[in-house]
Formats: sequence, C-alpha cells, structure tokens
Amino acid sequence: MNNGSKQLSSPLLAAGVLGLTGVALGALGTHALKANLAERGMVQAWETAARYHMFHAVALIGVAAWLRTGPDTRGARSIAWVSPCWCVGIVLFSGSLYWLALGGPRWLGPVTPFGGLALMLGWLLI
Repeated sequence: MNNGSKQLSSPLLAAGVLGLTGVALGALGTHALKANLAERGMVQAWETAARYHMFHAVALIGVAAWLRTGPDTRGARSIAWVSPCWCVGIVLFSGSLYWLALGGPRWLGPVTPFGGLALMLGWLLI
C-alpha cells in the first residue's frame, strides 16, 4: 500500500469504526440504558456524546474523499492531521461523557474539554 492509499484508508477506516461504535452506543443509550441514564439525570450527556461521535464519524468520510481527490494540494499536510485530532477528540470528549453518564469517576470531567479542543483543532486544520 503506497503512502497515498494509506492517507485515504486511515480516515475511511476511522469513519467506519467510529460510525459503527457511534450507532451502537447511541442505540445502547436509547434502549438498554435509558432508565439508568434517566435516573442519573445523564440522558442529555449521553445524547451529546453520541451526537458529536456521529458528526465526526460522518465528517471523516469527507476527509477521506478530499484526500482521494486532492492529496497533492498545499493543504494535504494539515488535512492529514484532521483524522488523528478527531479520533482523539471523540475518545476524550465523547468517551469521557459516556463514562461519566455511566457513573464513572468525577475526575474524568476535566478530560472532556481536552477532547473538545482536539475536535476544534481538527476543524481548524480543515
């Protein structure tokens, strides 16, 4: 696999994995965990996590498409960093919200903004 196809496959693979997990976690929160989340007052936190998770999974498909059509342009270096930023952002932002919603330790709360910063950095790089 040459470097160009690796650049394309990474965001596409990330989009697939993150899309799959986003749908699964969204469904889990809506069905299996709904009563538990409601009891904790964490339905909105779970929904926010799932929404950001899915938005960025879908956006990664656009990154993969852009890399397929224009990898030799001047912005290719910065666009290559979008996928890692968004993946880290989803893990930190959505992951910490999911964990907190499930009753995880409160020290995870300060992790969430770092995930948000990673997501924003990815958008800045676009």
